[in-house]
Amino acid sequence: MLSMTGYGRAEAQIEGRKWIIEIKSLNHRYIEIITRLPNAISPLEVEIKKRVGERIFRGRIEISVQADADSGPDNGVQYSLNVPLLRNYHSLLVRIKEELNLREEIDLRTLVRFKEIFVPSETRFDPAAAWGGLQKTLDEALDALIRMRQVEGEVLKKDFLARLDTLTRHLDSAKARAPRTVLETKQRLQERIRELTDGLEMDPVRLSQEVALLAEKSDVTEEIVRFESHIGQMEKLLQGHDAIGRKLDFLLQEMGREVNTLGSKSNDIAIAQDVIELKSELAKMREQALNVE
Repeated sequence: MLSMTGYGRAEAQIEGRKWIIEIKSLNHRYIEIITRLPNAISPLEVEIKKRVGERIFRGRIEISVQADADSGPDNGVQYSLNVPLLRNYHSLLVRIKEELNLREEIDLRTLVRFKEIFVPSETRFDPAAAWGGLQKTLDEALDALIRMRQVEGEVLKKDFLARLDTLTRHLDSAKARAPRTVLETKQRLQERIRELTDGLEMDPVRLSQEVALLAEKSDVTEEIVRFESHIGQMEKLLQGHDAIGRKLDFLLQEMGREVNTLGSKSNDIAIAQDVIELKSELAKMREQALNVE
């Protein structure tokens, strides 16, 4: 069981430069992978996302790849001079000087301000050749991220199991109470009839029919059985090794429906109290499920 939050970092010397990869994961309903890459390796974005998507299945994943500026003499690029453009700039500056009768000299410091005269002529960094090293570094960062997600996942797992015990306790309480509610309903009905009929006894057969009808309407056996089944399914999920966040969401929704029906069917105060506690625990579990991959 994995949490969706975590952080991983790795670095390596690749193609003569130091590369640093950081990965951060946050809660998200689905999988979203966001990259921040230097221009030199932008062609590798698809491969990077694919590699991450093979190991992370849910969450917002933010990947940052940086090349240490101090690890190489330049940015992996050689430049050449655009001489025609340089001459054009110079002639324009001379014309401006003559037109405005300016005294300032046109020197080198003025000309180098025009960045367009310097053009990249050769890219020495080959992204395809560097992919092997970058992929290994990416895997190391992913390993660190997943380890953190596992540690947090174990904490979440313990919390879920403890809350399942609480759910089971209140469900057992309601289950034990349910059969007695029929007898108590019959007694309340008899007393109410005596009050309304000034002490006259009602036909036993008719009374039994009315009690049977009320018992059928208030029978919560089906809801309790389904709720117990959902608890069993959730326990199996928590012991597995797959991404279970969406399955947890679904089971918690189903458990919520059963509890709502249980509360609407039963008029018993004790069962109503158990229903309140069940709803409270389910609400807390739904919040925790938002953190599970």
